[in-house]
Amino acid sequence: MNPKPDPETMDSATPTTPAAEGLAPALARNIEALVERRKRDAETASLEERTAAAISRFAGSMAFVYIHLAFFGAWIALNLGVVTFIKAFDPSLVILAMFASVEAIFLSTFVLINQNRMADEDDARADLDLQVSLLNEHETTKLIKLIEEIAKRLDVDTDADDELKELKRDVAPEAVLDKIEEVGERQTRS
Repeated sequence: MNPKPDPETMDSATPTTPAAEGLAPALARNIEALVERRKRDAETASLEERTAAAISRFAGSMAFVYIHLAFFGAWIALNLGVVTFIKAFDPSLVILAMFASVEAIFLSTFVLINQNRMADEDDARADLDLQVSLLNEHETTKLIKLIEEIAKRLDVDTDADDELKELKRDVAPEAVLDKIEEVGERQTRS
């Protein structure tokens, strides 16, 4: 078991959020920040977005299935003469089919609205991942250069490694994206 950090010996840049058992304090802080962000996003969502999300959630539940089984089963039973004390009001089930079609149109629209919102969130997360990765790449490049300078001062030969020269170069994200698009276009054409 990891000992708990002593608050008096902690660096001022070290997060003070208490870590969950087995989690580093920085990781626990990041988890809390993500949860808070999701709560804030949920609170600032428009009424339409909240409504679409709630309907999509309910439509994807077993309660929705049970309600429909009961409703459609009763409708069919009443109109096929299974229940004799109530007169059939939709013997050809055309009204039921129309009702189901209209419901399907609205449900698919709500699901699409919810999926669009989720796609926007995914795009934002992908942008964040890209920014963090680029920052990490830049920092790693700087560290390699720094270590090479230290090695030179200590007379450690590093010129033999050709890969090290490549690793010292900063990555140009726009060049990488252009190359990915170029390869994708070539594969599409062939």
